Amino acid sequence: MIASLRGTVLSVGLTNAVIETGGVGMSIQATPTTLSGLRVGEETLVHTEMVVREDSLTLFGFADTDERDSFRTLMSAKGVGAKLALAMLAVHTPNALRRAIASQDVAALTRVPGLGPKGAQRVILDVADKLGPVTGDDLGAAQTAAQSAQGVEAMSDGGPEPHADVVAALVQLGWNEASAHQAVSSVTADAADGGQEPDMAAVLRASLRWLGGGHRG
Repeated sequence: MIASLRGTVLSVGLTNAVIETGGVGMSIQATPTTLSGLRVGEETLVHTEMVVREDSLTLFGFADTDERDSFRTLMSAKGVGAKLALAMLAVHTPNALRRAIASQDVAALTRVPGLGPKGAQRVILDVADKLGPVTGDDLGAAQTAAQSAQGVEAMSDGGPEPHADVVAALVQLGWNEASAHQAVSSVTADAADGGQEPDMAAVLRASLRWLGGGHRG
């Protein structure tokens, strides 16, 4: 099993990145939070989880072991596959998931695309305290949110049409196209006109927060 990757970042997309190690480019799927910390041309270390299916072999990358271990634990719940587990970590930090599960906050869990009330109840029952206690104070999440907000405030008005790549990334994470369009349109409409090119990663993270806040389109 590949537990981690250390190498040079070759490319970073909205839902994946390629890291070269030992002359081989390894593609990883990751959350926007993890991807936002990668820089093309720089060396990085990501913790990984390999998911093997009959027709696919996918490597998921995480910024730290807490996020990776949470991914593993979430997949132990009935009905939760890799895609849904990744979507849960795209919407909520591990600590936020711990709080939601401990308090049986179904509403918070159902903000994740593809997770309905029954599925949320199943996650609460199956995961219970397996994610462990709440750790730290979510400073990393707060910093990421601040960086996202700054990026959105600095970008120029992209016009009435949503950014197609961001919409596609949201759909890939599980939201329907209408909700994805509405989220991106709302985020870009609220952005200040700073005269700069839009930061796609910032738009994606801000759209995830918008959708995670309960907006459904």
